[in-house]
Amino acid sequence: MALAVVLSPTPAPSAPADATGVIEDLVLPVEDIVGEVESMDGTESESKQDRQVTVAVTSDVLFALDKWQLTGEAKERLAKVAGKVKAEGAGGVVKIEGHTDDQGTDAYNRTLSQKRAQAVEEVMRGLLAPAGVTLQAQGYGESRPKLPNMVDGEPVEGNRAKNRRVEIVFTAKQ
Repeated sequence: MALAVVLSPTPAPSAPADATGVIEDLVLPVEDIVGEVESMDGTESESKQDRQVTVAVTSDVLFALDKWQLTGEAKERLAKVAGKVKAEGAGGVVKIEGHTDDQGTDAYNRTLSQKRAQAVEEVMRGLLAPAGVTLQAQGYGESRPKLPNMVDGEPVEGNRAKNRRVEIVFTAKQ
């Protein structure tokens, strides 16, 4: 015995006879959903989009205020990130991106973020030496905030703290 199911499309509803106005279809773009895992203390996060992994460490953990010399704690954190790159990375380019909040001038923030990215690059170079990766450091200043620095005209210190960060971006193995 055979069973056949025939599906027909549902006709589009028609407007009632007494309806007035223009009917428009709403077409909205679908954005990629990127999950992010954040440490309990909020000082480190990790996100993955396709094979691109981004590990962000807040600058408050890595550096003293307005400095680019790494702290002792920073070197421990970067050693963990380097271990992750070695274990999960596919090789190739590893980007080290420095970011600041909106305090200070654009020029100052670009310079500070570049020096911080280079300081992280120097440490990561030693930690990743046998891993066969190419490191690229770039400072973006305040041009790529993770969260808004200001909400309703008021500064949000928690957001500013998350915007002061260095991101290590690498491609994961398949």
